Amino acid sequence: MHALSIPTWIIHISSVIEWIVAIWLIWTYGELTNNRTWWGLSFAMLPALVSAMCACTWHYFDNAESLEWLVTLQATMTLVGNFTLWAAAVWIWRATKSAKNGVTEPEPIKSEQ
Repeated sequence: MHALSIPTWIIHISSVIEWIVAIWLIWTYGELTNNRTWWGLSFAMLPALVSAMCACTWHYFDNAESLEWLVTLQATMTLVGNFTLWAAAVWIWRATKSAKNGVTEPEPIKSEQ
């Protein structure tokens, strides 16, 4: 656990906690709006969370050579996470675009004269 300084540990751990909170908040927003695309985004964030946890685990064990496979897993999860986040963003964009096309504009209020 001596591989990182205490301030660096604080940043690593707080980043993981922030990511978990963001996943939860996005999931909650999806429930409140009843919009499944936001649930998709919260699922798409999971590979990046796994990546961060791999990094923290490897550093916790002083970057042990026996755990070097975690570095490969972290890189893979970062790549997968980038693609899942991209796909979720496209899904949200398309859903928003199609929702706007299906909504009619309200008629202007006529003044009584």
